[in-house]
Amino acid sequence: MTLGDAPAADSPSLPALDGARPGAAPLWAVRDLGRMAYRPAFEVQEQTHQAVVDGVGPETILLVEHDPVLTVSRRKSAPGHVLADAARLAELGIAVEPTNRGGDVTYHGPGQLVAYPILRLDRSGSPVGVGRYMRWLEDVVIRCAAHYGVAAERAEGATGVWARIHPAAAPEKLCALGVRVRKQVTMHGLALNVDPDLSHFETIVPCGLHGRGVTSLRKLLGDAAPTVADVKHRLIQAFSALRGEL
Repeated sequence: MTLGDAPAADSPSLPALDGARPGAAPLWAVRDLGRMAYRPAFEVQEQTHQAVVDGVGPETILLVEHDPVLTVSRRKSAPGHVLADAARLAELGIAVEPTNRGGDVTYHGPGQLVAYPILRLDRSGSPVGVGRYMRWLEDVVIRCAAHYGVAAERAEGATGVWARIHPAAAPEKLCALGVRVRKQVTMHGLALNVDPDLSHFETIVPCGLHGRGVTSLRKLLGDAAPTVADVKHRLIQAFSALRGEL
């Protein structure tokens, strides 16, 4: 299903997440936007979100790799966590965009898999709280990372998913999370570092957390690291496996 005039279409290689009964209509659709700048992808999010709110479109997980961009939330401290000046960002080819998600400042770019679940939190009649939803997203990523032998974890007092390059090392952020919920339907989501240019994270204080490192599946696994295309499938499998826990 394609909404609006967005240039991307559904990916035939990524299955919808089917309902529990054989032959049931898909509970959630999966739409792969490929590589897309942040602003047009945000417009797709908004269109999809409105369709779910209005009951005229399916709950959908959008997958995308963004062109290099810093997204800066409305939090007052967020602009101060952009460390590079405009000239340096232009030299690196990194755009800057405002965002209405929670959280602080985040980098997106090629090699990072972004998932935007547009899901109802009141499907059961008893709305799921934002905190529970965030923990569920972390569980999805932890399950996906485990497929590759990565023992991802939570960090106390810090949202997201973290991993250690060896057991004695400090945990570094593997996946950032930031969401918005309007009319009990989610927007935004998670950004899983598969093989991005980690030097681009030096232009910010990621998520406003000072002194915390950033990692990727490539940094953790070296030549054994998967491609973004493979991680798309594994992430969707993790969403499917944990669907009943939301």
